[in-house]
Amino acid sequence: MATKVVLWILLCLFAIVSLVSAYQAPERRQFREEAQQCKLDRIRARPPSRRIESEGGITEAWDEANEEFQCAGVAAFRNIIRPNSLSLPKFHNSPMLAYIEQGEGFLGLNFPGCVETYEARSAQVSRSSRRIHGDKEEDKHQKIRRVRRGDMIVVPAGTVHWCYNDGGQDLVIVAFMDLNNDDNQLDLRVRSSYLAGGVPREARRGSKSDDIVNIFSGFNQELLAEAYNIPLHLVKKMQEERGSGLIVKCDEEMAFMTAEEEEEELSASPFWRRQEESNGLEESICTARVVHNMNTQREADVYSREAGRVNILNQLKLPVLRFVGMSAEKGHLFPNAEYNLHWSMTDHRLVYVIDGEAEIEIADDYGNQAFKERVSRGNMFVIPQFYPSFARAGQDGFEWITFKTSNQPMKSPVAGYTSFFRALPLQLLEQAFQITTAEAQQLKQTRRQHTFHTFLSSLNHN
Repeated sequence: MATKVVLWILLCLFAIVSLVSAYQAPERRQFREEAQQCKLDRIRARPPSRRIESEGGITEAWDEANEEFQCAGVAAFRNIIRPNSLSLPKFHNSPMLAYIEQGEGFLGLNFPGCVETYEARSAQVSRSSRRIHGDKEEDKHQKIRRVRRGDMIVVPAGTVHWCYNDGGQDLVIVAFMDLNNDDNQLDLRVRSSYLAGGVPREARRGSKSDDIVNIFSGFNQELLAEAYNIPLHLVKKMQEERGSGLIVKCDEEMAFMTAEEEEEELSASPFWRRQEESNGLEESICTARVVHNMNTQREADVYSREAGRVNILNQLKLPVLRFVGMSAEKGHLFPNAEYNLHWSMTDHRLVYVIDGEAEIEIADDYGNQAFKERVSRGNMFVIPQFYPSFARAGQDGFEWITFKTSNQPMKSPVAGYTSFFRALPLQLLEQAFQITTAEAQQLKQTRRQHTFHTFLSSLNHN
């Protein structure tokens, strides 16, 4: 009897597995077919293809439907926030890296499940030796960070974030999203969920702004009023999609309490009471460092007095990147310097030109030239995984930021003292290229510099 029961259970399990496999097989085939079609014969440097004007600034986006963006599963946009303007609170469907290209301001990043750790007493806020007094009630909130040019900011998927420009010039933020990240279980397109504002419905007709809406507009007003225990007129304010857009001009100058402004991080309750209220996230998520400045020369990972420098940001420098599976690289080539030939072993790369210009060449796995263009400020292009690339700076130098889809990226240099040529035996090179021993030795030893070098010196050498 027991044998029959076991046999019956095994047969049922086999049937279930067969049904699941049959159900998933078409999806797997479709995924493989789509992956096989991801062959980039031609890569292009692209400016933003979408522009949304707001009262307090401009939002520009690159079309994630472009072939190379779709293949790499990435997306990008740029926010230009004018002085005394606020980029409204929102969250995205995938993790994001944001680079401050210009200006400074305040960044709010609200981790779910974390308590308010900053408390402003008597509404006193210090900023630039000026104090603002008021009779408002005490305000408690999560940590607010001051950001400035050169900062890279990590924003996990689904985390509410906002930014306010309190400076005298435009605040320019370039952001990269890894849509193919495990944190995104939806399709490979940007989904921006705004908690205030949004593009009005009449402005969305016939445009590409259908997905930029206020998420509260999809709920019943009475339900929201009961959920928040607030009057109905306040719910209507929450659902309102104003004509001011995604970046609004503030009625008055705002100031926030931050540790960097020499304000204290306070708590009204004693230590033992705070321990009781702790939810266990404080040591791992709530206090995580999410901002790192990439303009610091002393932290350069590769440096040459003649050619330039490269700053690498990975999970070793910023541990929170371990959770989002992303990294970045900030580079600066001096005039006529070259970034040696190499390919990425672990990730796709999205390159944004900050300043200057350079001639870029990329080859595909079929030996075809997939990209050869002179790129300049504001251009963005994709370097797919395993595609060798090469860069030569122009007369004014070349400054760029590279966003990567791996938290611990690795590259394989084709030239320089760590290239694979130096590790191959001479006889192997002779037979592979049908060259003499002297030519094989020259191939191994010609270029001793690592990562980059000056183009003028290579001309003199040859």
